[in-house]
Amino acid sequence: VQLVESGGGLVQPGGSLRLSCAASGFTLRNVWMYWVRQAPGKGLEWVSHISPSGATTAYADSVKGRFTISRDNAENTLYLQMNSLKAEDTAQYYCARDPKGERRGKGTQVTVSS
Repeated sequence: VQLVESGGGLVQPGGSLRLSCAASGFTLRNVWMYWVRQAPGKGLEWVSHISPSGATTAYADSVKGRFTISRDNAENTLYLQMNSLKAEDTAQYYCARDPKGERRGKGTQVTVSS
């Protein structure tokens, strides 16, 4: 089982990024998937989740209206579109198979700074 995140980087406040998570070793379409993040000096924070079909999604209040989670089960890939980024979104972002992030990839760094 492997989860590999990509798409992070340095972006100015108000900018956008699209994160991807390539899954292998299991069938993505059968499982709920999650994005979690960890800001410097803080614990893991649940960001969003999506049902196996993609019909059900949920977001943390801090990102609601700005982030969109989606999935392509045929490509075994999970996405997180992040718009209107703020400095407080700076964190290591992980895709995970559980809401606590215990089964997560190595992550991708997002830094929001001018």
